Amino acid sequence: MFELTPNFKHCHFFVSRKRNLLQSNPCYSLNLWLYQMEARLCYTLNQRIRMEQPKKRAVIYARVSSQNDRQDTTRQIKDLEKYAIGQDVKIEKIYEEHISGAKKNEERRILQDCLEYCISNSVNYLYLSEISRLGRSTLQVLRSLERLHEAKVSVFIQNLGIYSLMEDGKVNPIASILITVLAEMSNIERNNIQYRLNSGRQQYINKGGKLGRKVGYRKTNDQLKEEYKNVIAMLRKGYSVRAIAKLENISPTTVQKIKNAE
Repeated sequence: MFELTPNFKHCHFFVSRKRNLLQSNPCYSLNLWLYQMEARLCYTLNQRIRMEQPKKRAVIYARVSSQNDRQDTTRQIKDLEKYAIGQDVKIEKIYEEHISGAKKNEERRILQDCLEYCISNSVNYLYLSEISRLGRSTLQVLRSLERLHEAKVSVFIQNLGIYSLMEDGKVNPIASILITVLAEMSNIERNNIQYRLNSGRQQYINKGGKLGRKVGYRKTNDQLKEEYKNVIAMLRKGYSVRAIAKLENISPTTVQKIKNAE
C-alpha cells in the first residue's frame, strides 16, 4: 500500500501506474479495488483538509471624488468582490468613501478607519481598484503601505493585478517599484489637472467672466441634504460645526445651513 497524500492527482497517477504493473497478476481485481479505495480516500482527505483550512480574509476600500450621484463606488466593489470569489477569499468588510483624492490621508476619515481595521484585525488582504485610492501623494501611499506591511497585510491592486507582499510575507520588489512609479505619475497628473483648471479659470476672468453663484440664487433644503450627505451623517454623530467644516473642506456657514435644514 502506498503512502497517503492529500493530492488526488498524485494518487491517481500512482493508481494508474500500479494498474499497469498488475495486469498479469492473478489477484489483479482485488489489488485494483484496493488501490481505487486508496485513491478515493486520498480525495476525501484532500477535500476535508480544504474545508478545514480557514479562508483568507480581505477588506475592500473604494473611493470616488464626487459627493453627489455623478459617481459611485458600485463598479469598484463589484469587480473586487468578483475577484475575491474567484480566489476563495472572504470579504470581511467594505469601506466606501466619497472624498476628493486631493485630500490628505489624515483628512480621509473612512480610509483611516479602514487601515486601522486591517491592522488591528490582522486581515490578509486590502483590496483596491487602483493605487491612487490609497493616497494623494507618493509619500502618503508609501506610508500607508508601510503600516500595512508591518501588520503583514498585503495590498492587492486590481488594475495592476499584483500584491504588495509575496506569499512568504516579504515585500514584492516588482510591486514596490510599480507602486512608487505609478503613485508619482498620479500625483503629476493631478497637478497638471489643477494647473489647467486654474489657467482656464483665469482666462475666463480676464475675458470678463464672473465666478460663483448667480445673484439671488439659493439652494433648497432638499438640495443641501442631497449634496452634503456626509455632513448630515457627521452632524447626527455629534461632530461640531467647526470639525465638520475642517474635515469636509467647506465653510462653517455652509455646515450651519445644513444643520438648520435638518
